[in-house]
Amino acid sequence: MALNEDQIIRYSRHILLKGVGGVGQQRLLDSRVLVVGAGGLGSPVALYLAASGVGTIGIVDADELELSNLQRQVIHGTSDLGRAKVDSAAERIAEVNPDVRVEKHPYRLNAENALRLVEQYDFIVEGTDNFPTKFLVNDACVFAGKPFSIGGILRFQGSTMTHLEGSACYRCVFRRPPPKDAVPTCSQAGVFGAVAGMLGTVQAAETVKYLVGVGEPLANRVLSFDALTMEWRRVEVKPDAGCPVCGEQPSITELVEAEQASCAWQPSAAENRPATVSTPSAAS
Repeated sequence: MALNEDQIIRYSRHILLKGVGGVGQQRLLDSRVLVVGAGGLGSPVALYLAASGVGTIGIVDADELELSNLQRQVIHGTSDLGRAKVDSAAERIAEVNPDVRVEKHPYRLNAENALRLVEQYDFIVEGTDNFPTKFLVNDACVFAGKPFSIGGILRFQGSTMTHLEGSACYRCVFRRPPPKDAVPTCSQAGVFGAVAGMLGTVQAAETVKYLVGVGEPLANRVLSFDALTMEWRRVEVKPDAGCPVCGEQPSITELVEAEQASCAWQPSAAENRPATVSTPSAAS
């Protein structure tokens, strides 16, 4: 299906890029991406995916918009207070780009629905504020053979990584969620709003690069950012043969959920990480 005249103009700056062009733009229009969480990270992710012309964007979020969300969740507005985030996000995406079809999933991702949901999409972006969902998305995507980007923020810091088939998954780096209440939440420790934009746009870029087939993904690498020093750090990681979900003898063969909520990127307990894997300096 050829791009129409309006699309050629809308996406002209993409089409001019070597490695994207009209073929790459058509791939974006034919693609399906699932964004898990319409909050701090999911907001810039969804906006940039929509602007880039990703044809179908699924949004999973069970929450309604609260006043404290607006400091960083830029896809929503003051007039959306009290509304379901999937509804306000869908309306904003429609304003950004009418080419995009939004599939709303106004419920919490859980062990019963996660696998069925991720199987419907080409790429998954995780940007929630809790560990159970991060590990659930990781495990479901590994089971389904789906690529994904995972990210997290807390205070002035954030980190993200991308998983492709054969690369290190989230459990290769961080074996299990931390003990309950071991890590503060955003409501307890705070979060610098602009950090969400910094990391969310990285996740959007990773998604578009994968869909178009250009550049190097953050596979087997963790990218961390500190807004106080304006420093980026990239740490190499490796697939872990002993990983309980993607290793040689996986012990996790079905989806399970843990009980822990946090905005942090990673478990802080050293025993949760394989000794052979380098540890990023992101928030914990």
